[in-house]
Amino acid sequence: MRRVLFSIGLVASIAAFAQEDQIDFGEIHGNFQSDFQYYIPDSTIGAPEVPEKFRINAFMNLNYTRGNFSAGLRYETYQNVLLGFDERYRGSGIPYYYARYQNDGLDITVGNFYEQFGSGIVLRSYEERNLGYDNAINGVRVKYSFKNGIALKGLVGQQRYYFAKGEGIVRGIDGEIPLHEILSGWKNSKIRLTIGGSFVSKFQDDKDPRYNLPLNVGSTAGRARLVIGKFNLYGEYAYKINDPSTVNNFIYKDGKALLFTASYSTKGLGIVFATKRIDNMNFRSDRTATVNDLLINYLPAYTRQHTYTLPALYPYATQPNGEVGYQLEVNYKVKKDTWLGGKYGIDILAHFSIVDQPDISQLNDTTPLYTPGTDGYVLNFWGTGGKRYFRDISFEVAKKLTPKLKILANYVNIQYNKDVIEGKPGFINMQAGVIEWQYKLKPKHTLRGEVQGMFLKDDPVNPENTERGDWLLVLFEYSVSPHWFFAVQDAYNYGNPVDYKQVHYPLVSMGYLTGASRIQLNYGKQQEGIFCVGGVCRTVPASNGLFVTISSTF
Repeated sequence: MRRVLFSIGLVASIAAFAQEDQIDFGEIHGNFQSDFQYYIPDSTIGAPEVPEKFRINAFMNLNYTRGNFSAGLRYETYQNVLLGFDERYRGSGIPYYYARYQNDGLDITVGNFYEQFGSGIVLRSYEERNLGYDNAINGVRVKYSFKNGIALKGLVGQQRYYFAKGEGIVRGIDGEIPLHEILSGWKNSKIRLTIGGSFVSKFQDDKDPRYNLPLNVGSTAGRARLVIGKFNLYGEYAYKINDPSTVNNFIYKDGKALLFTASYSTKGLGIVFATKRIDNMNFRSDRTATVNDLLINYLPAYTRQHTYTLPALYPYATQPNGEVGYQLEVNYKVKKDTWLGGKYGIDILAHFSIVDQPDISQLNDTTPLYTPGTDGYVLNFWGTGGKRYFRDISFEVAKKLTPKLKILANYVNIQYNKDVIEGKPGFINMQAGVIEWQYKLKPKHTLRGEVQGMFLKDDPVNPENTERGDWLLVLFEYSVSPHWFFAVQDAYNYGNPVDYKQVHYPLVSMGYLTGASRIQLNYGKQQEGIFCVGGVCRTVPASNGLFVTISSTF
């Protein structure tokens, strides 16, 4: 704590001296955000009684730079943490602070830092504040970049665990070689080939009286990116030794992951194809951790992240124990001044993604799947099992009709295995449609509207599970650029199978922006749901009341 207080004093002193023009004392930059919520209980939507009535999440980053040196810290306070975030975020503190030096290709960081090796399937340390997710590493990191493009980096440290550190120690090394920069015959070629590799291990004492657990668990990965003209190909394969944990029910099977993406881009057309095969790749610095705690790696969802309220109620959460997935997305712009495109052209998006169970079978006739202390199961890595986890078929068309009017139409069809994704019984078949329009009333004045509908079919496996039922949402927003916006919306759960839950969720909002500062106020009701970013999710509880967020960058 003394070191943290000294850091605060040092930053404050530098800020004062930096105001003098005679000497270069460096620069200080940062950002601030505070989210307040006042809670009103509402039994009809399941909004609970909150004893404090009023809760707050807030943080401030301060970063100092002078020449090759930089340092910074982040102060956070949770009084108490907003509903939907983990209750272990409690109180105040400085969980993130660092010092960094960069010179002639050398880059050294001590303290806290974020890092990613390749696509992240063996190591990704990052922050996603809207999820309450932060697995920053506290330790030391060294990077070196050679003039020919070769890059090396290594690190060691412990992961953030709310206001403490996780028990395990993470060690890793990564290297990347751009062959097109090294091989003289390729320098003037259109071919760009980069290869890379990673090794990451974690150490944790064995305190389990039941099993003989590995103290050191290693994971290695190899990757390559090939760019040829308009084509971009990327592939990465990872292997992890046996890592018995709470998440995989303490089985001793090794882990594997294969990711591949291919994209093509030209004027008016973009195509992206992706596939993944993941087997037993839960990798944490504490084998007893669950949910989003102490994750070392990151496994991408390869599904579409919907931004409209109703289609976003059923997002996909990556299954680290195993999944097989595919994604295809096409963006096409119909040219303007054509029969179909009209005067302004048409933007079309088509998306398809599917995630299934891997092809697994029992070790033998007498050993059930995932029996603790065994290898758990037999895997056909290239096969697909018979259980559907998730499927998304969606289309979006956007067109400018006049200089003042734009419209957008969106259709979504989702299959959602609630048992797998949320651990609750049920299989959801959902269809949703959205119509959005924007009309420019006059310069800087815009009116925007949305009509959304969501329609659910009965669960064929559990007919009594009709989930939320059908919904309708209407929104109107008026904005005066660049400062003000006002919005009102109502989501109506008219098709809920429980009569008293067929209620309205009204919400009014307003916001003001000036420079790098923003304030927004929301008052009304919010339905319960799942909020995900990139396959990492948290549960958002139903709420009723006032929400205020203030943010600024300086």
